[in-house]
Amino acid sequence: MIWDAIAANITQATGKKFEIANSRSVAGGCINQGNAITDGKRTFFVKLNRAADVEMFAAEALGVQQMWDTQTIRVPQPICWGTAENSAYLVLEWLDLRGGSTAGAWSQMGCKLAEMHRRGTAKQFGWDRNNTIGSTPQINHWTSDWATFFAEHRIGYQLRLAARQGMHFNGGERLIEKIPELLAGYDPQPSLVHGDLWGGNASVTSEGEPVIFDPATYYGDREVDIAMTELFGGFPREFYRGYHEAWAIDPGYERRKPLYNLYHLLNHFNLFGGGYAGQAERTIQQLLKTC
Repeated sequence: MIWDAIAANITQATGKKFEIANSRSVAGGCINQGNAITDGKRTFFVKLNRAADVEMFAAEALGVQQMWDTQTIRVPQPICWGTAENSAYLVLEWLDLRGGSTAGAWSQMGCKLAEMHRRGTAKQFGWDRNNTIGSTPQINHWTSDWATFFAEHRIGYQLRLAARQGMHFNGGERLIEKIPELLAGYDPQPSLVHGDLWGGNASVTSEGEPVIFDPATYYGDREVDIAMTELFGGFPREFYRGYHEAWAIDPGYERRKPLYNLYHLLNHFNLFGGGYAGQAERTIQQLLKTC
């Protein structure tokens, strides 16, 4: 039985016997089934998906662990992952996300995210493995130049996925050629980024501690995280104040922001279709006008 296998893996990973006394369904994001399991003393969060998706969970666990290792912003610590029967699973620390969204918590979130960006560094852009953004493959081949990385492995890859669905964005190929011009004179540090930082992946615990989760981790320009927080309604202003006080954003951010968010608009089109095509098309034309 799947739950017996998961309990046995938790026992092995923690070194402490765990037997499930109760389980209940909880929100697990857009693509996974979520469950809370407990033995009456300890509770864990379990994500379930198809057995074929076990590498997606392995990559997520590695990304969360790297974020955890910076000892900056709170993330749910990964416990174990694997397959059982026809399912893949990922077990994470249970966090009670029923805290109030206070100004202090959001300011602290911004400050701690800036510290994660500052401490989590690499020599190049990319990551040790490919992972996913939602359920879309995310290519993370190590690249020394940020403009090349973003043009090829972010915008270029998403445009190729769209073309496979029969969608050819006007000016898309020209934009790829123009990305080095759009990012000319800008040389960001490769920072450990969350990679999918919208409001649904950030919260506050019942103890008032800010937490982020469900990452699409890689080493990139830290501004990709800030840009995405503004894409779907924005975070409270205290978040931005806290971030800027800890590490001010570089000049030219407003020019780079639509390019960085185009990646997510294209990904949402590839995942969901609909009106995202129009948003992506308008953003492409806006960016081309600035070149």
